[in-house]
Amino acid sequence: MDDLDREILGILRKDARTPYTEIADVVGTSEGTVRNRVERLVDDGIIERFTVATRTGNVKAMIEVSVDVNVDTQEVSERLADWPEVDFVWQVSGEEDIVLVVDTADTAQVNDLITQARELDDVVSTKTRLILDERLG
Repeated sequence: MDDLDREILGILRKDARTPYTEIADVVGTSEGTVRNRVERLVDDGIIERFTVATRTGNVKAMIEVSVDVNVDTQEVSERLADWPEVDFVWQVSGEEDIVLVVDTADTAQVNDLITQARELDDVVSTKTRLILDERLG
């Protein structure tokens, strides 16, 4: 990955629907070069997916999950990622092992997810933070 790839990724992070012709104008190359670079970034697994960020008025939260020492964190993360309200699952270092970013209709649904997480045998504890505001980087 070179500087051109990084420039293209920076634009796509802000808006994944930016036309390749517009990206090409900004980075000073051709539309075909941008298209080929994006396809290669997808094939190489650098771009994992294109997604939609929403402002639905829903309640967003981070649920931090600690698991038992002898637990396969990857396996737990994969199970949690299957929950429909989960936008992201991050395996992290520090006191907690996994962070979920969830998007729910209300705080009662956030609480239901916390309860679901705590009921998993591998989960030791949870901490929750409501997301009050968010800005795209």
